[in-house]
Amino acid sequence: MRWFIRVIKVVSHVFPSYRPLQHDTKDVKLTTSYSHGCSNIPLQGSTIGQILDEMTDKHPDKNAFIYGNNGERQTYRQLKDEVDRFAAGLVAVGVGVGDRVGIWGPNSREWIVTQYATARIGAILVNVNPAYRTLELDYALQKVGMKAIISARHFKTQDYYGMLQELCPELRDSTPGNLRSSRLPNLKTVILMGDEKTPGTFTYNDVMEMETEERKQQVQKISDLLQFDDPINIQFTSGTTGFPKATVLSHHGILNNARFVGFRHHLDQQESTMCLPIPLYHCAGMIGGSLSVVTHGSTCVLPSPSFEPSATLEAIQNERCTSIIGTPTIYIALLNHPERQNYDMSSMQTGIMGGATCPVETMKEFKEQLNVRLLPGFGMTECSLGVLTILVDGDMENSGAGGRPFEHIELKIIDPKTNKISPVDTTRELCVRGYNVMRGYWNDPEKTREAIDEEKWFHTGDLASMSPEGRCTIVGRLKDMVIRGGTNIFPAEIEQFLYEHEKIEDAQVIGVPDDVMGEELCACIKLKEGKTATADEIKEYCTGKLDNYLSFNTDNSLQDTALCRICRFVPNDCNIKGSKVPTAEGHVKEAWSVVQVSEIKGNSGAQTLVDVEERSLSKI
Repeated sequence: MRWFIRVIKVVSHVFPSYRPLQHDTKDVKLTTSYSHGCSNIPLQGSTIGQILDEMTDKHPDKNAFIYGNNGERQTYRQLKDEVDRFAAGLVAVGVGVGDRVGIWGPNSREWIVTQYATARIGAILVNVNPAYRTLELDYALQKVGMKAIISARHFKTQDYYGMLQELCPELRDSTPGNLRSSRLPNLKTVILMGDEKTPGTFTYNDVMEMETEERKQQVQKISDLLQFDDPINIQFTSGTTGFPKATVLSHHGILNNARFVGFRHHLDQQESTMCLPIPLYHCAGMIGGSLSVVTHGSTCVLPSPSFEPSATLEAIQNERCTSIIGTPTIYIALLNHPERQNYDMSSMQTGIMGGATCPVETMKEFKEQLNVRLLPGFGMTECSLGVLTILVDGDMENSGAGGRPFEHIELKIIDPKTNKISPVDTTRELCVRGYNVMRGYWNDPEKTREAIDEEKWFHTGDLASMSPEGRCTIVGRLKDMVIRGGTNIFPAEIEQFLYEHEKIEDAQVIGVPDDVMGEELCACIKLKEGKTATADEIKEYCTGKLDNYLSFNTDNSLQDTALCRICRFVPNDCNIKGSKVPTAEGHVKEAWSVVQVSEIKGNSGAQTLVDVEERSLSKI
């Protein structure tokens, strides 16, 4: 028997697919809200550069990344070669260990190479939202003291070089790599993607061509000295209560979280290909997508620079993708695409859904119509991405957002007033502890202490409940909870009910001021294409199932951000029930996307919707 157990352990170590990802807890009944992710899979003590070397040695001629639908491919051998060349070029322009290097642009080959090249030399990659305008860019550059930035020239309506020049008028007359800006004294080097020569900047290819044998050896020496606990990435949070905070993440945190996300996608299987339609600047794209694929030596397809439903469907068909990662709105867009029936999606097996409460109806439709199992998850930038996901089939119908903790992660739910752990089936604040928790907020010890307590628990600010079986359900944000006449109401629960209506494609419930009740609820609804409905029709649907406290907007102009999500945001000049609701541009009540609520009076409110449409950051 002992021999048999030892054999099983050896087989499980070599073939991760054969070992349980979570202990069977069906006979264990919790009484307090504490759980942790059990696993026989150990954490990996490697840097990102080391894992890239390992996978290149194992799969040199396998496709690592496929870009767009034009067939552009990049094998692991090619990826490593380009990464080392660009890393040598960064060293040549003066980038060293600990320097902050920004990446600003849509999904691209240059983005991927920069991600791994900065990790190779210990520089800290700073993800900059490609939808940022001058104000946000200025804040990001100054907040972390970027020494260099790799940028696209333009994308959609964005003129990136123009905004950089607006902040640094000295750029046009500067020698490349020797910028001296009075406003941004730390910024020395601007690198633009492409071949076009632009005053004051290097081109991406200029930097690639700076590689020499000596610099290549220097890159290897630097890489060998790096430690897996070193900071390697800065990502900005949503900034819902002020300017975004700069979250500092380590090799260890993001690499291991990426590995476990990959297991959910079955990337450890020999033939697996992930479709990645979400932006790389977001932790779900960079960690759950790009890095997750590399940690398993798998293949990642980037269908387009930003999400396009047709391009995504075409990529799934042409590249025989087996998994996908996206937000609910992305899945809804794919499911309701008018030509979806013309695409072959039979290769698809799984998808991970995060970023917002997951509509159970959408998950059911994907399973019934496409035989694709969507796994709702929950995570945060401060937690290197993944915290919870569905692990047990029986959880599916009970969890629109949540599940069980990822491996090696602890969870507890506490009363935020007393910090005492709560009984099961009680909705309170979720806390997380583990390898994945951030190192802190960059140069903000006060905010770091507020978020991470002395016992290393990260206080998420999210409302959650835990069942006796250990299943955790995310109810909403503490700040999203609506208090109507003294009653606590959780918008996510109402949204899940609305999703079941046959005419409703998307819904968002927000709290609005009321002189009598303190707050009332407003449901913003997007109807399915070709469908019509009135507020009275929706109210009748809710009668007897929900208390009659909803007001409705059925204007079919629900808008999406770069992350294709819904945002609890009341625009400027929006008058709801006679109450003026001020909202500063760039500050969102909860950054999930932009919706139009009630009556917009004047043009400035509508202009705010357009301005903010692709600029809201988000928590996943």
